[in-house]
Amino acid sequence: MEALDPSPQSGSSIPEAAKKPVHTITSHGRSEGFALDWAASFSADNTSVSGVRLLSGDITSKIYLTTSTISGFTTSPNPFTSHTSSIEDLQWSPSEPTVFASCSADQSIRIWDVRVKGRKSAMVVENAHDADINVISWNRTTGGSGYLMVSGGDEGGLKVWDLRGWNKPSQKPSPVAAFTWHKAPITSVEWHPTEESAFVASGADDQITIWDLAVEEDPDEVGGTNGTSDPSLRHVPAQLLFVHQGQKDIKEIHWHSQIPGAVVSTAFDGFNIFKTISI
Repeated sequence: MEALDPSPQSGSSIPEAAKKPVHTITSHGRSEGFALDWAASFSADNTSVSGVRLLSGDITSKIYLTTSTISGFTTSPNPFTSHTSSIEDLQWSPSEPTVFASCSADQSIRIWDVRVKGRKSAMVVENAHDADINVISWNRTTGGSGYLMVSGGDEGGLKVWDLRGWNKPSQKPSPVAAFTWHKAPITSVEWHPTEESAFVASGADDQITIWDLAVEEDPDEVGGTNGTSDPSLRHVPAQLLFVHQGQKDIKEIHWHSQIPGAVVSTAFDGFNIFKTISI
């Protein structure tokens, strides 16, 4: 392990004592896992942080909850078990401390409440994508109010969901927006931390794309009939603001929390940090 921003006193190496785990989750056995998500736990009056919560998922479709206590960390022995294939991503709700979301290679997205007995999901969209669902991101802006979610699948599709329509048993939820720009599996998605209608995505096609749902197509500018627009732009969605290329095997992307519009990406050939004028 190496420190990216070491202090002059410590040098570039992390001390041996810091490499020892404070807790090891053994509930997954020898099963591989891809999904993790942290969240803070708050006091009864929501005025102070009382601890942390960690979700972990594995390829055998099990999700475990680890919580901190005064004496350390404790992992519940009882897993959440509604999925039927590998857990690909997990996200705590930004507005409900007991609620989280998951996506899976079984092509479903599920919403859970840790208070529900039996450890079964409370809501589900089956066949949300036509292939494995790799990633999800919950909109955390005040305007989003925790009801918007974006998902990315193995087929390269991006879908935006309004969770307020998921509680209708007689009607299968449909995405409020769907995009098929990427030509390979989606590897990462994340909503903008302050712009409620914008998100960034990356794919195995070596592209990073920035989207804004608030943009509406203008027929006079893109694909219009006035004979002045570029025909090559007719297949470009109006909501696609920017495409970043040049990296190989992009794995993860994140917005910078302090520099508006700045994005950092990790790939086989290193890190990229860039900022567009679009956001």
